[in-house]
Amino acid sequence: MAIAEQIKSDVQEAMRAGDKTRVGALRLVLSELQKAAKEGGEEELAVLRRERKRRLEAARAYREAGREDLAGGEEAEGELIGGYLPAELSDRDLAALVEQAVRDSGAASAKDMGAAMKQAMALVDGRADGKRVSAAVRQKLGA
Repeated sequence: MAIAEQIKSDVQEAMRAGDKTRVGALRLVLSELQKAAKEGGEEELAVLRRERKRRLEAARAYREAGREDLAGGEEAEGELIGGYLPAELSDRDLAALVEQAVRDSGAASAKDMGAAMKQAMALVDGRADGKRVSAAVRQKLGA
């Protein structure tokens, strides 16, 4: 539970600094992490990715509605959460992992996409969005 402990520490630092917006955002994330741990479900990184995605989707919706003030806040929270996630894979690194996954799974055509995706997602280990991985696998299989 290393990430949750780090976030608790960061909440305390933000409280000492008087940064109310950061405290609020971190408390919400910490609450979600604690809820997931209590339910025994998702791992910490999955919770962080989900929460980051929610913030970015909300920011996009606010922008479409013409609410730049709210969109900025959501994006800031998304970036804050993203700071706790591992760095994203570069396109070249992702392509190498996808190539290995396709080779290891024995996938030869688009029919084998599921097996290749399962292998690729295990290798990527959350360092790339599923859409990016899917596109790379699809391109590799020529689908």
